[in-house]
Amino acid sequence: MCDEDTAAESEIYLQNLSRRQFNGLAAGIAVAGMTGATVLSGTAAAETVLGTDVEIVTPDGIADAYFVHPKQGKHPAVLIWPDIMGLRSAFRGMATRLAEAGYAVLVVNPFYRSARAPVAPEGASFQDPETRAMVLPYARRLSASTHFTDATAFIEFLDLQEAVDIQRKAATMGYCMGGPMVMRTAATKPDRIGVGASFHGGGLVTAKSDSPHLLIPDMKAEFLIAVAENDDQREPETKDILAQAFTASGIKSEIEVYEGAMHGWCPPDSRVYNHPQAEKAWERLLAMLQRAL
Repeated sequence: MCDEDTAAESEIYLQNLSRRQFNGLAAGIAVAGMTGATVLSGTAAAETVLGTDVEIVTPDGIADAYFVHPKQGKHPAVLIWPDIMGLRSAFRGMATRLAEAGYAVLVVNPFYRSARAPVAPEGASFQDPETRAMVLPYARRLSASTHFTDATAFIEFLDLQEAVDIQRKAATMGYCMGGPMVMRTAATKPDRIGVGASFHGGGLVTAKSDSPHLLIPDMKAEFLIAVAENDDQREPETKDILAQAFTASGIKSEIEVYEGAMHGWCPPDSRVYNHPQAEKAWERLLAMLQRAL
């Protein structure tokens, strides 16, 4: 999960980068931060899209979110759960890129019970102690119960939108702490969710009675599990437990450890952003969405 251990590992990783590698990494992050969706957009014949800030009624209040979709037609729905830094420009850009590929995408503020997005200043990093002190209490307010109720509210919102094709399966994807939210969404909406994708997800397998992996028998979605190398080094058994559980339930899954990728490598504003491996994970996602939806 996104915690002090992963922050410390990221610091060690950054300290060990050669100066040339670090400069290239920093430049890539800076460009992504300045240009948002334009940098992220790599879709051939990209759709013209429309993005809107929306508010969604849930059992616990009003959730702020960003909804983006092609201007014309109906499209499969995708629900994105951000990492522990929450809804921000990087995730708006990622949602826009996915919409340009032909999907109706909702990216949510998972911390709406505590604060509206963005919950941290633009450019803040989880590696910074003051940022961790700000966002960790928000994350600790969430639970398996809130994941279930939020998933229901967000999927119901999507299915009411004119741009969503409810005749086709929906997808859900998450980063970091969003991984368990993806699995709980797939379990609470098994007849609706056709694809689940977790990128450097934490806490997918735990010893607790509410461990997300125990819900796999309740799911019907095909799954993509993209694992950070350092997460796998810390918990090498997790990928095997997940693979066995998916196989036992007859669920197709693609589980891969991304070599050289640190926890948090996918969002373009991450200090450990790994462009080649992030693009590989993105292409694997698009392939699965096209096949399963």
